[in-house]
Amino acid sequence: MTSSKPDPRTFIAIVEDDEEIADLVAELLGREGFEVAICPDAAELNRQIGRRRVDLVVLDLMLPGEDGLSICRRLHIGPIRIPVIMVTAKGEDIDRVLGLEIGADDYLPKPFNPRELVARVRAVLRRTRDAHRPQPVIGRWYRFTGWSLDAASRTLTDPGGQDVELTGGEFDLLLALLDHPQRLLSRDQLLDWTRGRDAAPFDRTIDVQLSRLRRKLGDDPKAPAMIRTVRGGGYLFAPRVETGGG
Repeated sequence: MTSSKPDPRTFIAIVEDDEEIADLVAELLGREGFEVAICPDAAELNRQIGRRRVDLVVLDLMLPGEDGLSICRRLHIGPIRIPVIMVTAKGEDIDRVLGLEIGADDYLPKPFNPRELVARVRAVLRRTRDAHRPQPVIGRWYRFTGWSLDAASRTLTDPGGQDVELTGGEFDLLLALLDHPQRLLSRDQLLDWTRGRDAAPFDRTIDVQLSRLRRKLGDDPKAPAMIRTVRGGGYLFAPRVETGGG
């Protein structure tokens, strides 16, 4: 195995209902320096995604409840795309092709060589290191409390019809909030989604951008009603958001 170590913040979710296999994969990736969590089903994976950034999902095809193909499709089309390596006992070509067609970044049949799994994990992470940055969808628009945002042109328009200039960081932050309205988002989540792997552990950029974005939206910094601060929890974009296009 290569001796280089991954970024210590790299987090991998192992979605596998076979406890023995899940433990083996977790131990293998843990030895390589990755932080891992075992998810026996889609519900636990959803909880992990809600708590923090997930850099990669190692996904079994056959699962109780929502199956691997359905999970893979959902992760591929979501606003923050999460890379997937599908690992399954089904080795037929049709399963491999179907998995790749619906968004899997790689496919590895069981039983697999541990060295090969690690190599594929590293390769997918290298190819998808910017996957967590918000990606504007062509034609996508958002409306909230009289404001509108054209994601493709990156144009924010106030209720009076005047364009409001945004920096790249402010646009990424607003897009992340609009894609998750009325949902509590931790500071780390916003930092991951807007700064990705460039973020330092104590990066205060997100705080500066939030303050500037509030001012541009006319949100009272002393008693913000639009981008609310939840003590000990994070931030919540309170308005109802309409979206379409794309």
